Amino acid sequence: MNNKITIQAIGFLVYALLQVILFRNFILFDQAFCFIYIGYLLLLPFDMNRILQMLVGFIMGLFIDIFYDSLGIHAAASVLLMYLRPYWLNVVYGKDQNDSLSTPVLRNLGWRSFSVYVIPVILVHHAALFYIETGGFHMFFFTLAKTLMSTMLTYIMILIFQYLFYPKHRTI
Repeated sequence: MNNKITIQAIGFLVYALLQVILFRNFILFDQAFCFIYIGYLLLLPFDMNRILQMLVGFIMGLFIDIFYDSLGIHAAASVLLMYLRPYWLNVVYGKDQNDSLSTPVLRNLGWRSFSVYVIPVILVHHAALFYIETGGFHMFFFTLAKTLMSTMLTYIMILIFQYLFYPKHRTI
């Protein structure tokens, strides 16, 4: 039990520091932003308490907000992501699948199943983040384009991380 908590804490720090040090300035075409930190939130264990998930999402978002000077928009989007995650996992995998796997990593789920889980959740997170940032829907199509491009970039980076750092049959 203590080993799992240590691994989760190290993962939290690695993803958060990668975001604020490396990926903060990783922007393509002034439209696509990479928010790799949500990869950590998406890979939390299935059996984690929902309140604890939302607390971890809030702390991660607040940590990112501190370094981005963004007044809580990452915290809000991360809490929304963590609120919707258990419901989406049940829709995609059902209750039986959640019990048989400990974490939703690419090597355990397969490319198609992992993508069906990750892409909509990233899209919701980014939509919440960018629409909160713009303060409404007055720049709807610009913000939608930014959301879609950022979702694709973040998804590609999460896939790269999955292939590089999560060996087959690893459970956290």
